[in-house]
Amino acid sequence: MTELALSSAKIEALFSQVDGVFRFARWSRPIVPVIFGVDDETLKHIKSAIVTAVGITGSKIEETDPELGANFMWFFCHNWDEILVVPDLENLIPNLKDIIAKLQITQTSTYRIFSFGPDGGIKMCVQLIKVFGDTAEMSVQALAMGETYQCLALFGPNAFLKESPIAVIKENSLCIPKPNYAALIRAAYDPVLPHATEKPSHSLRLSARANILLADMI
Repeated sequence: MTELALSSAKIEALFSQVDGVFRFARWSRPIVPVIFGVDDETLKHIKSAIVTAVGITGSKIEETDPELGANFMWFFCHNWDEILVVPDLENLIPNLKDIIAKLQITQTSTYRIFSFGPDGGIKMCVQLIKVFGDTAEMSVQALAMGETYQCLALFGPNAFLKESPIAVIKENSLCIPKPNYAALIRAAYDPVLPHATEKPSHSLRLSARANILLADMI
């Protein structure tokens, strides 16, 4: 239990952004995914992973968003230039060309863009994935579960560089969030907590709730 427990300091670090400021946000509306650039078999595995990950929050995916139609968009490509020719995507992401230029220089294989509602909660997420290098070697389940998990809240850019939040069950190769990280997301969606906050003390509330949930799991 002690080894798995997430301290408030660890949680605060997970939600610390590039400028070092603590910023927490979760989805404030039902998640409606749409996936582009994969075949039907891959699509089935990705959707399954999204359903499983979203289920941890206590919610479920929906068929449509009344304002946006879809609000959790995945775009797969083999070359970043392919993203630039997606119809109307630049209307959704005005600085798309600058983002792609940066990704080409840094050789990054995944990138996610969030937008937020008036309450500060996540309103939309666009996920860009280049199937190359590490992403090409990963199983579809591991990739989809890991990327979905990191889109369920506004984690900082360094949150999971040293440790994946996902575990693989050897007996059946099933990919699931590790118990402590599953507990963290479930705690983050506690209805009494705000959709968004920049108060570092929020990490104390998350830690207390997550570790109670973790104890119940174990």
